[in-house]
Amino acid sequence: MSAYIVGVLVPLLVTLLLRNSKNSKKRGLLVDVGGEPGYAIRNRRVTSPVQTAWEGISSLAELFERSCKLYRDKHFLGTRKLIAREIEVTEDGRSFEKLHLGDYEWLTYGKAFEVVCNFASGLAQLGHKREERVAIFADTREEWFIALQGCFRRNVTVVTIYASLGEEALCHSLNETEVATVICGHKELKKIIEISGQLDMVKRVICMDDEIPSNASYVEQSKSWKITSFADVEILGRQNPLDADLPLSADVAVIMYTSGSTGLPKGVMMTHANVLATVSAVMTIVPGLVSNDIYLAYLPMAHILELAAENVMAAAGTAIGYGSPFTLTDTSSKIKKGTKGDASVLLPTVMTAVPAILDRVRDGVLKKVNATGGLSKKLFHLAYDRSLSAVNGSWFGAWGLERVLWNFLVFRKVRAVLGGRIRFLLSGGAPLSSDTQRFINICLGAPIGQGYGLTETTAGATFSEFDDTSVGRVGAPLPCSFIKLIDWPEGGYLTSDSPKPRGEIVVGGPNVTLGYFKNEEKTKESYKVDERGMRWFYTGDVGQFHADGCLEIIDRKKDIVKLQHGEYVSLGKVEAILQVSPYIDNIMLHADPFHSYCVALVVPSQHTVEDWASKQGIPFTDFADLCKKEETKKEVLASIQKEAKRARLQRFEIPAKIKLLSELWTPESGLVTAALKLKRDIIKKTFSEDLSNLYAS
Repeated sequence: MSAYIVGVLVPLLVTLLLRNSKNSKKRGLLVDVGGEPGYAIRNRRVTSPVQTAWEGISSLAELFERSCKLYRDKHFLGTRKLIAREIEVTEDGRSFEKLHLGDYEWLTYGKAFEVVCNFASGLAQLGHKREERVAIFADTREEWFIALQGCFRRNVTVVTIYASLGEEALCHSLNETEVATVICGHKELKKIIEISGQLDMVKRVICMDDEIPSNASYVEQSKSWKITSFADVEILGRQNPLDADLPLSADVAVIMYTSGSTGLPKGVMMTHANVLATVSAVMTIVPGLVSNDIYLAYLPMAHILELAAENVMAAAGTAIGYGSPFTLTDTSSKIKKGTKGDASVLLPTVMTAVPAILDRVRDGVLKKVNATGGLSKKLFHLAYDRSLSAVNGSWFGAWGLERVLWNFLVFRKVRAVLGGRIRFLLSGGAPLSSDTQRFINICLGAPIGQGYGLTETTAGATFSEFDDTSVGRVGAPLPCSFIKLIDWPEGGYLTSDSPKPRGEIVVGGPNVTLGYFKNEEKTKESYKVDERGMRWFYTGDVGQFHADGCLEIIDRKKDIVKLQHGEYVSLGKVEAILQVSPYIDNIMLHADPFHSYCVALVVPSQHTVEDWASKQGIPFTDFADLCKKEETKKEVLASIQKEAKRARLQRFEIPAKIKLLSELWTPESGLVTAALKLKRDIIKKTFSEDLSNLYAS
């Protein structure tokens, strides 16, 4: 009998020891810094922030050239061939574009370098001068990266603009930066032509597609613009080569316009040194990133998360295959039924995602599991619960052979959704819910590196390491950053708080950008240089440090609203908690200082709500009709209250009333940014009557 006891106790003690040693691992250490007093942490790997990981490399142009020489014959940029484009019409008369896409066609690093050099020469031959700025206004694609690097080889500053940006913001961005050349796709060229009368300084337009709209010739004549295809610029450069004019580290590489969650977008000026610092730091964090990896690129390159990620991949010699959110999987909205999505063809090993995308992956899997029902559903939930116990460190979870069995029987099919080979995911842009993080860990069998950063810090601030299995945190400072918390007495957050220091997050290091273009007042408000010469950015986010030096985001200064009786509600925090409900596709909490309770606008998950209504025998003509029904509202509200109770929200934080909206919030609708963050002010303005009615009723 004693042998059995030893057999149980010894493994249990070993497990506890291993868990304690992992939890006690110091990932960030206290550091003495200048500037405003606070509680500062650095990455354990470095004593001072990293500026470059490569000797003699001080700009993105030099880093790109190094990779192209080192990995000359390896696959680099890949794009799927378009086989057919069709229009499908549904029973209710709506039309949807469906694509039949073929295999990836690749440029090697060596060939890509030739194309970049040709494009750089062609740009100069067109008449674009070094001191003039270029705007790239297009969806993420191969030509985007080539254009970016081509501009860098001529030391031309690139203005990045989201393809989904509205007319007013687009005019503002192009005019404020006095852009001389716009590089865009066919779809974006139509927008440029429509607003041509409002553009002051544009002289030339380069279209990434050979197809140029018929009304382009009229604009060429009236505005004296030169409209050229991307291919023609490359040919021009090949026939008339010019030597490179490489930038210095302090030269401005990019003026990146934020997606404008409040008001007009601001242009953030980032130098080559800024981006290089972030790229160098991330290279030390992603586990074993090598030239055999394959990266699936589909997020907007006008967002710093994707721009930095692609430069990281290029530095490592990784292959980059381009896709889109609408063609990502076999069931994506633009993929023709019976054909394959980007992930199934590319078989990526590394991906970047924003939480909204990962939430949809989770919801899609659960919908399919619930629709299947029966033994398959029971088996999935048993496998998930057993695996969750193991991930949480329980000795009685699924380990060893059992884990292998569940992976083969259950999770193999889930992993096939993203190609079946994902070994690492990077999540950023917004907080990732604990439930989604665990779901992805288990079902995809890959660690998620959850990062925190802003455009103003060149995406770099903190990053969770691959062996950190905790949830709800964003990791220790990147090797290029110091993270400091400073007191915010008005919100009740102090660095002297116990057991965890709390306060506003301030980021310092070589990745902190120069400031906002032509906006000195806002720059002085958000940026400070200390007595030691280090530049700091005041984020407006509120965080707390754990004992191991990892950061947790707990609040946002601008998102806090004081209710009628003095209670404070953090809108973003509550929304992140309620978003976990299977009934919710999107939600915006609204709090009014003249009332004692909150309300919410909710975009329900159409599949989940319609499935529930069918089971309940509730008749409806369409989804809009279903959203108006009182029974639906009660069911969704009950789900919200369940999640709120589970997260132990205070009563005043839970929406007392909700309005269900049947139309999705997309970047095209202007209600969310390209990174799928809420445009709170615009949503409030658009649905002001609905919000008023919620309080009036």
